[in-house]
Amino acid sequence: MPRRTATMLASTLVLICLLIAGVLIPVPYSEMSPGPTVNTLGEARGEPVLQISGRKTYPTDGHLNMTTVRVTSADYKMNAVEAVYGWLTHDNVVVPHDTLYPDGKTEEESSQENAEEFSQSQESAKVAALDELGIPFTTRVVVASVVKDSPAEGTLHAGDVIKAVDGVAVVRPADVAAQVTKRKPGDKVEFTIVPAKEAAAAEKAHKEATVTRKVAITTVKSEEGDRAIVGIQAGTDHVFPFTIDIKLADVGGPSAGLMFALGIVDKLTPESLTGGKFVAGTGTIDDDGKVGPIGGIQMKLVGARNAGAEYFLTPADNCATAAGDTPDGLTLIKVDTIDDATKSLEKLRAGDTAGLPGCSKG
Repeated sequence: MPRRTATMLASTLVLICLLIAGVLIPVPYSEMSPGPTVNTLGEARGEPVLQISGRKTYPTDGHLNMTTVRVTSADYKMNAVEAVYGWLTHDNVVVPHDTLYPDGKTEEESSQENAEEFSQSQESAKVAALDELGIPFTTRVVVASVVKDSPAEGTLHAGDVIKAVDGVAVVRPADVAAQVTKRKPGDKVEFTIVPAKEAAAAEKAHKEATVTRKVAITTVKSEEGDRAIVGIQAGTDHVFPFTIDIKLADVGGPSAGLMFALGIVDKLTPESLTGGKFVAGTGTIDDDGKVGPIGGIQMKLVGARNAGAEYFLTPADNCATAAGDTPDGLTLIKVDTIDDATKSLEKLRAGDTAGLPGCSKG
């Protein structure tokens, strides 16, 4: 066999072996890619994403699309060929597996965490939207969780509304711990509560709960020192004067908060927020209307542009990254609060695109 032919054959065999190894050998990476977008003013799976009852709503037009990112599952074993292809594909991002699933989280654990964050983002979106519109609502302190085998177990329950501790009214979750820790371990502390069942019934009727009861719990010493505890985590809950339901399946995480809040504002406002424009965006939101950064901004930009978006509401802390790789035809609008977003949309409606706060590469 001629030397040249033998060399080519050997090289081909080596290449085939490398390709086979690349397909068979798993690598510790996962892939992120652009996911679908959903218009918060429209429908998903045949029903409105935002459903408001008990308050007058107004017709909307245009789009306020939330954006998503697809990720490979926790148990998916990416091979070397797929990793290299992902690195070479502009719209996809290959990241270490632990970036998406830290501490060995299972798919079920990650999904549960994402569902909890998604639920919290919906609650904060409602709070931020009603605050932006000046619509009053009630904020209350509740039992968020009860520690297993703690003194409070069986006496206090998640959802109980805490009105007072040792006769002192509480208005913030921190007030509960402040009153309990005034006691010494072994002392009794008295909680004035509205039981969760009564609180839920009153909330459904959009009324203030009036049924209260007092329970005494003996404190114990915390594991961290001599601080007195009863074994609960206090949190915040809100009672709205009308019903706001957000219906969207198979989506998790907190990054749709801003777009949900804007969708609520639009439905409760006579004038269209977008002026008929196709606006997409992303960003977490807290109860004060502050917009926070999210992950996967590049893929969300691509997903938004592929869906037809012309403008993209971008969290201020994501602006530099987004500006470095913006799809053609998509204009970035920097937002730091929900108020920033509504004011920018007002400029967009008026045709003042030159006045929109943009993003720079830093």
